[in-house]
Amino acid sequence: MPDGFSAGDTAFVFICAALVMLMTPGLAFFYGGMVRVKSTLNMLVMSFVSLAIVSVLWVLYGYSLSFGPDAGAGLIGNLDYLGMRGIDLNAITGTIPVTAFAAFQLMFAIITPALISGAIADRAKFTAWSLFVALWVTVVYFPVAHWVFFFDGGNGGWLGDRNGVIDFAGGTAVHINAGAAGLALALVLGKRIGFKKDPMRPHSLPLVMLGSGLLWFGWFGFNAGSALAANGVAGMAFMNTQVATAAAVLGWLAYEKIKHGAFTSLGAASGAVAGLVAITPACGSVSMLGAIAIGLIAGAVCAAAISLKYKLGFDDSLDVVGVHLVGGIIGSLLIGFFATGHVGQTASGLFYGGGVTQLGKQALGVVVVLVYSFVLSWLLGTAIQKTIGFRVSEDVEVAGIDQAEHAESAYDFTAVGASIARAVSATATVSTVTAEKTEVDA
Repeated sequence: MPDGFSAGDTAFVFICAALVMLMTPGLAFFYGGMVRVKSTLNMLVMSFVSLAIVSVLWVLYGYSLSFGPDAGAGLIGNLDYLGMRGIDLNAITGTIPVTAFAAFQLMFAIITPALISGAIADRAKFTAWSLFVALWVTVVYFPVAHWVFFFDGGNGGWLGDRNGVIDFAGGTAVHINAGAAGLALALVLGKRIGFKKDPMRPHSLPLVMLGSGLLWFGWFGFNAGSALAANGVAGMAFMNTQVATAAAVLGWLAYEKIKHGAFTSLGAASGAVAGLVAITPACGSVSMLGAIAIGLIAGAVCAAAISLKYKLGFDDSLDVVGVHLVGGIIGSLLIGFFATGHVGQTASGLFYGGGVTQLGKQALGVVVVLVYSFVLSWLLGTAIQKTIGFRVSEDVEVAGIDQAEHAESAYDFTAVGASIARAVSATATVSTVTAEKTEVDA
């Protein structure tokens, strides 16, 4: 290996990549528990298919478009690495092999479209969703990843490298990107049958809590791993992730208690995810006290934001907009206030003597990614809806999408039904015998 290679850093990044991969099954459980029984499997498979589609596209052209040499103005990578050809296996990025960096970034590309699926739960054709994932990562995620994550001494991506937008691990590229796309698809597909009329409560809160826990666990790889080395910045990102998430749980629960009079398990799980989202862009630039403040703010604001769908009339099934879009905006903008200038990145926020300069840069990143993702996602969703159809039929939606799209169900109630039938039959038999005996005795 060349000079500068670190086996320790390489092992650290591979472990972090595996943790980020685990986040997608964790998301599947989180979403799967939040829907009704009849849509459980569909939510699980919508996340899992992202693992399959994006992994293949990443090798074919995704890595090249995201991290290939800039093709011009910091907007997109060129095609030098199609099929991952032309990559020297001994080349390093920082202190790790390029292949380790590619594997780590692949996991980001996988989970981002999976996040979108929660906005259209209960009503999307699986074929249409799979096509959308392939198209969306191609025209939205890969370019945005280049804008935000590709650094080349001032000649890299136009948001991060050329304009100084800070996004340590994906507040814009992942969460605002996915949240804006979720909003666009929710508008294209329209409201679920019975929205605001029928109860649409989570069918399994234990699954929701399990998914939230897996996301929290994997997120340490997401954030600390973005340091790309086992160093002090990774340690700070790790701690910031933990305390911000904890604070967001408290913030969400406090809002919930004041507003609705109860502390719910769904609120605790959702608050954790909101905190994880908000600290993602900021974990490499704020202090631990700043991370706590970001978490508290995100928990309370995101808890309030999930009601927007009822006030504004869009059906974001599992609160992708309220948690990921709003949480990503909060975390990205608060860098402009809480960046210390001496954690992992040198820019200082308003509270540390940096004025409003960095806040303006953060606002630029937020607006650009939000608008770009929303517009392209709406166009893609509309094109699919008008060609092969994106939304399932009314009959399928009412009966349950699992059987129609996957010929399976999450739970087999046949044995339960048979047991109940036998119990009813036995009870009836006993009743009959008792009645006959009573008549004879009489």
